[in-house]
Amino acid sequence: MAYTQTLAVISNDTTMTLKEFIKQFDKTNSVVLLEGKRNVREADKEKLTALGRLLASKTKRMIFRSGNAEGSDQLFSDGVTAVDNKRLQVITPFSGHRQKTNQAYYTISLDDINIAAEPEVVYQSKRNKKTEKLIDQFVSGDKNRYTIKAAYIIRDTIKVIGTDEIKPAIFGIFYDDLDNPMSGGTGHTMNICKQNNIPLIDQKIWFKWLTK
Repeated sequence: MAYTQTLAVISNDTTMTLKEFIKQFDKTNSVVLLEGKRNVREADKEKLTALGRLLASKTKRMIFRSGNAEGSDQLFSDGVTAVDNKRLQVITPFSGHRQKTNQAYYTISLDDINIAAEPEVVYQSKRNKKTEKLIDQFVSGDKNRYTIKAAYIIRDTIKVIGTDEIKPAIFGIFYDDLDNPMSGGTGHTMNICKQNNIPLIDQKIWFKWLTK
């Protein structure tokens, strides 16, 4: 169930404007990732919420997908739901994950997905070598406080490529740690985007959208 696009990954294109993004990606049933690091610089927090609000206000059709994590995910989601929570979707590593702060209209839990029946998800998740063995254990049904780490990586993979029942993303907007870029779970998600030719940007580009 690999999903590819003919679009080039534009993470190094610092010229993309908000208008260009909307024109190209505000399509019916299009899914845009809106997420990033848990640790957000204090000076940047308002910008993440502002972007979520701006995108939800300026677009009409795209759905915003999040991992429901603290930090970037929460701040972006706050902005989207201030305008229209029906366009926010989250994919969680297990049922009840951060339920009290989950503002999404539609939540999908890994508990409701037969991961063993999604070989492409498993294959791409195992590209994260730090959790490769844990992923095998998790998929085989061995779920404990150690293998739960695999659930987060699998969740991050599904956010990008989807499953037979979940639409893949067509674009990724991230808040990254620019001093240590593409690390951790956010880095895994960004790498899965790149490996599947799904274009992505980070704040080096979208910060500029807030000043227009």
